[in-house]
Amino acid sequence: MKADTILQLDAVSKRFGGLMVVDDLSFSVPRGAVTGLIGPNGAGKTTVFNLITGLYPIDAGRIVLDGNDIAAVPARHRIRHGVARNFQNIRLMPHLTALENVLLGQQCRNGGFLGILQPLSLLPGNRWRDEARAALADAGLGGYERATAANLPYGIQKRIELVRALMALPRLLLLDEPAAGLNPAETDLLQDQLEAIRATRDVTIVVVEHDMNFIGALCAHVVVLNFGRKIAEGTPDQIRDDGLVREAYLGIEEPAEARHAS
Repeated sequence: MKADTILQLDAVSKRFGGLMVVDDLSFSVPRGAVTGLIGPNGAGKTTVFNLITGLYPIDAGRIVLDGNDIAAVPARHRIRHGVARNFQNIRLMPHLTALENVLLGQQCRNGGFLGILQPLSLLPGNRWRDEARAALADAGLGGYERATAANLPYGIQKRIELVRALMALPRLLLLDEPAAGLNPAETDLLQDQLEAIRATRDVTIVVVEHDMNFIGALCAHVVVLNFGRKIAEGTPDQIRDDGLVREAYLGIEEPAEARHAS
């Protein structure tokens, strides 16, 4: 594994019954960059995230994080190896405030029963609470810290969920359709937030997203899946010009001479 690579999937496969969802998939994620993982609906993108985080076990292959094969590490421990994520559907605790949701993201950094409770302590001068407040403020969300999550606009909830994931201090952050359901102004704010994260934190980001303008503006490296297999990899410009990618998204058959040339 190269020093400038943080994550490597090596011949990873996953089958559900008779359906091969991820098929002999190999790709690497450059350290410190933003990588896009794209493909049509049903291509296997979220399943790949679920395999990386241990929600599903792999059937074959290796998942290597910073030189260590984590395929056998239980899902609940992978966050301690530096892997954090969000989900397609918001998973904030709706009855808690924005600040309390962010505090929950710190608990993986505390050991033992009392350690788990430390971030939620009401004692004055609680460094965990101060850290969470600062994180919300840095994301431009300081005005929402006392608001109940369920009462907040959808776009604000998605940005708070991102702040919560960052409180685990991950080395690898997996974002599953972070811009889905956002209006253009909210998408721009999210993009600015991710740009700031990339510039100021030691974290590598992998993004699953259907908004190709968002991917093109944010990602230096893109991997394309279709039916669980990698069909293309490269810069956003290279991906746009790839015939297999156009066929997967648009149903346009690649010219025969191009197929024979490859």
